[in-house]
Amino acid sequence: MEAVLKNLASTVELLAVAEHSGEVKQWNKPTLSRAFHWARYCEHVFSRFHKNSAISRVMEKQLQLTNQSLRDALPGYNEVSFSDLSRCQHLLVVGLLNNAELPSSIMKILFDTTNPVNLVSSEHEDVTGFCSHIIQCKSAYKVLSPLADPSAVGADAEVQGEMLMETLGALLTQGSDARQAGNFLASVLQGCEGAAQHFCLVIAAALLTTKNSAAQTAAQDFVLDWLQNEHGVLQDMCSALPTTILVGLAKELQKFRDGYCDVLKKWASDMEYSLSDGEWIQTSTNPTVSFQKLTEHFLALFEARPSLKGKTEKELHDLKISDGDFDVRGLSVWGDLLSALNK
Repeated sequence: MEAVLKNLASTVELLAVAEHSGEVKQWNKPTLSRAFHWARYCEHVFSRFHKNSAISRVMEKQLQLTNQSLRDALPGYNEVSFSDLSRCQHLLVVGLLNNAELPSSIMKILFDTTNPVNLVSSEHEDVTGFCSHIIQCKSAYKVLSPLADPSAVGADAEVQGEMLMETLGALLTQGSDARQAGNFLASVLQGCEGAAQHFCLVIAAALLTTKNSAAQTAAQDFVLDWLQNEHGVLQDMCSALPTTILVGLAKELQKFRDGYCDVLKKWASDMEYSLSDGEWIQTSTNPTVSFQKLTEHFLALFEARPSLKGKTEKELHDLKISDGDFDVRGLSVWGDLLSALNK
C-alpha cells in the first residue's frame, strides 16, 4: 500500500507539472507515453479500490496532503480528489492543452489522424492520435444526440473548432505572446496538410463557436486577425467552403466580412475576358472560381447584409471608372460585374 500511495502522489504531481510547469517544453513522445502510463495506472487503482471504503479513505487522505503541497507551490492549482482518478487521462490531456508552454511536436502527436491510438490493446502504450479519438467519440455523440442541432460544418469540424478556441483562449490568457498562438495555428494547419477543406471547416467552426468568456472572445479576435495576415488561408476558405457558411460568418463578424469582400474583389481583378469563350475567366488565382460563381458570392452577401450592397456597388463603380467607365461587355470586369448584380 505504501508503494501505491507514493505512486498516486507522484502522478498527481505529474498532472500539476503537465498543466502549470514550463518543463513540458522538454517533453517528447516517450515522456508523453510514460505520463499516460501513470494516468492509466491511477484509473486502474480507482477501478480496483473505489468500492473499498477503508482503502479509499487512506488514498483520499494521501491526495489531500499532496494537494496541500501543490497548492502552496502553484497558484491556480486545481485539486485532485479520489473520484477524479477515474478520469486521470482526461485530466492529463486538459492540463497539457491548457499549458502555454506545450510544444507543437506534442500537439501533433496528440492530434495525429494518420496513426490513431490503438484501442484494441488495453495498454495504449502508443498515445498517437489520443485527442483525435476523443474528437471522434464526441462527434459521434453530436451526430447521434436527438437534441443536437445539425451542424453546417460537420460534427468533427465542430468539435475540433471548439477545442481549437479553448486552447487558443488558454494561450492568450496565460501571458503567451501572439507569436506562440500563431505557431499553434500554424501547427494545426500543417496537421491538416492535404486536407485544406477540412482545415477551413475547422476555422469556420471555431469562429462560429458561442463565446461565453473573455478568453473565447480574445481567441476569436486572434483568429480573425490571423486570417487577415494569412491571405492564402482566407482565399482557401472563400473558395472551399459553401456560400451559406461564408455568408453566416460574414453576417456575424465584421472583420471576416471585410476580408471576404477583399477576396471577392481580388478574384475579379485577376480575371481576363476570353473572346473565344465570351466570358471572364481566372488567369492566376483560384481557377475554379467562375464569373458566375463570383456573382453568386456577392448576391448572397448582399442578401444577408443589405446595408453592404450600396457601399460595395459604389466601390465597384469607382473601379469601373478607373478602367475607363466603358459600358461595353468585356472591357471592364467591374462594369460587367455591376451589370450582373443589378439584373
